[in-house]
Amino acid sequence: MINIFEVAETNEMIEKENLDVRTITLGISLLDCIDADLKLLNEKIYQKIYEAAKDLVATGEYISAEYGIPVVNKRISVTPIALVGGAACKSPEDFVSLAKTLDKAAHEVGVNFIGGYSALVSKGMTAADEMLIRSIPQALSVTERVCSSVNLGSTRTGINMDAVKLMGEMILQTAQATADQDSLGCAKLVVFCNAPDDNPFMAGAFHGVTEADKVINVGVSGPGVVKTALEKVRGENFEVLCETIKKTAFKVTRVGQLVAKEASKMMNVPFGIVDLSLAPTPAVGDSVAEILCEIGLEHAGAPGTTAALALLNDQVKKGGVMASSYVGGLSGAFIPVSEDQGMIDAVTAGALTLEKLEAMTCVCSVGLDMIAIPGDTRASTISGIIADEMAIGMVNQKTTAVRLIPVIGKGVGETVEFGGLLGYAPIMPVNGFSCDAFIARGGRIPAPIHSFKN
Repeated sequence: MINIFEVAETNEMIEKENLDVRTITLGISLLDCIDADLKLLNEKIYQKIYEAAKDLVATGEYISAEYGIPVVNKRISVTPIALVGGAACKSPEDFVSLAKTLDKAAHEVGVNFIGGYSALVSKGMTAADEMLIRSIPQALSVTERVCSSVNLGSTRTGINMDAVKLMGEMILQTAQATADQDSLGCAKLVVFCNAPDDNPFMAGAFHGVTEADKVINVGVSGPGVVKTALEKVRGENFEVLCETIKKTAFKVTRVGQLVAKEASKMMNVPFGIVDLSLAPTPAVGDSVAEILCEIGLEHAGAPGTTAALALLNDQVKKGGVMASSYVGGLSGAFIPVSEDQGMIDAVTAGALTLEKLEAMTCVCSVGLDMIAIPGDTRASTISGIIADEMAIGMVNQKTTAVRLIPVIGKGVGETVEFGGLLGYAPIMPVNGFSCDAFIARGGRIPAPIHSFKN
């Protein structure tokens, strides 16, 4: 039973501590749209998305008004387009036509992003996979709401280094194709190791082939709530600290579960998962980095940061799984630089480097996220950074990701403004030593020994 105290407490979280449901994401399978005729395929995709999602935005707004819970984004994820377009697409340009259809459908139903312009190539690439990957720079430069992701490795299959090399080149080409927007296209492009099938957050959302025809996934967010709770236990020991985070994560997840179940009922679509990630925004007081400071660090990046983040991530998960039987997606703490004011401050102060961020990704749910780097960074260097992050995910049996933004025409010491939830970011320096020969080897890094569990 919910008592009046809990209602008042939740209202306080929403009004003063930036608690919100970051996204309701409708996953839609496009497998039944597959057709060898490209024109027919585009028509089927548009119709399927429109019919499934035409009430999504209205549903989110109704729930927000009815319960007083901000539902910030309404989004769509679809089956990886490399699978859907394989029969019809004979060139990268054919895949771009599918991206335009996705963008048109997203615009028509009013969602802010549609994810799933994706390929899953952790062990090898089909011709369709490679064509889609090569089409990404053009697709993201001619669309507004399409998000792209590529899964390059997994604990079971190893890392596809041919795809890693190719993605380094494609990220740079995407930056160049959207140079007039400060390389904004790269903010809608992410590469993964161990990508989950049910992630509601962009840019990495896609609708996995093991999912139902349609499903509702919800992502909650409450860094401000956690920080406020920790302010009340300053100076207490780690046991008290952990219990406080765990109880707070429980409450935040309950809000997400409520919204997910209500949206599921209203749209007559099965409820999938709640992703209980702490997803920051550029707003003051809505920062994961500020939680780390509240735990006892001068800045994110100071000695002890990795331990503090590990503690935070673990307690968030423990609290969340008690609140919902269906926790999924990424579920933990996001550490994007541009979207978190505390992270921006830490980089500006010199406390946080790319190498320290990489160490932090060993213990959090995502990887190197929304990091602006100099526009003259070599493609092989980007591939090397990706390979390092993929290795962390592969060996540690966890999801890791890379969303780098080489900002064409800008260098270290400058900043780039993306606007909205994407925020702004200082350009971070990148290690200038070469990994060209390593990336040029090609082939596949094999799966680790502990992947053999059959």
